[in-house]
Amino acid sequence: MDLFKDSSKQNLSLGNRGGSSTAHPSPHVSKGKQIVQGYGEVFTHFISFPLAIYTELKEKVETFRNSILGDNKDKKPLKFQSTLDEMGIEKRMFISPNSLHLTVVMLRLVNKEAVDAAQDILKSISASVMHALDNRPVFIRLKGLNCMNGSLDKTRVLYAPVEEVGDEGRLLRACHTIIDAFANAEFAGRDAKLHLKLHVTLMNTTYRRAERKLNTFDAREIHKEFGKKDWGEYLIREAQISKRFWYDADGYFHCCGSLPFPH
Repeated sequence: MDLFKDSSKQNLSLGNRGGSSTAHPSPHVSKGKQIVQGYGEVFTHFISFPLAIYTELKEKVETFRNSILGDNKDKKPLKFQSTLDEMGIEKRMFISPNSLHLTVVMLRLVNKEAVDAAQDILKSISASVMHALDNRPVFIRLKGLNCMNGSLDKTRVLYAPVEEVGDEGRLLRACHTIIDAFANAEFAGRDAKLHLKLHVTLMNTTYRRAERKLNTFDAREIHKEFGKKDWGEYLIREAQISKRFWYDADGYFHCCGSLPFPH
């Protein structure tokens, strides 16, 4: 089944952010490739909170990457740069600053009808999401580094943890409202709420060359250097239906619909 057939021929964006009328697939993913994640479920889209709109965060992430790879010519090299290959670190593992985001829930939208239905769901829950947010802006704080499901010496995903500023639980309630709506429509994966873990991915081994994707990397030295880093505070401006592995001209995931949050 070609999961990209319909959307590669139609403009699914409800206001294309890149100024382009069509989205472009990642050069690392070919058309027709099924994306499988857990329990054999195939996911084509996801609900994202875009963070790539913030130049400050993008610059910090780019500096983080360049510092590790030794591309900061005006700064003293980090001690572990000579052992990057032994640590299993390569440039492709770092997320593009243009695609920084939070993932709320993975979705399976295999054709235009499903995408249209997802757009309608997002519109229909607007009032409920606003209620969950108490009709007030919600900010997040990104601080430190952590690894996903493992130890720092055998890491597959390194990320910046997320905290809601004020710790009122409003963002979590909004996420649960969104997840429930798509789960009820059977577009979300099983136990989607249980898989909710808001974070900003910075390094991921699945971005590496195919022959090394299953390998882990040693993040201990990176954590020593950046483990207490303050990435800043940011307003969550909207939720988007994002298409996996397809990007608009600005480098962010192709937008198939959006729900504005209070500003």
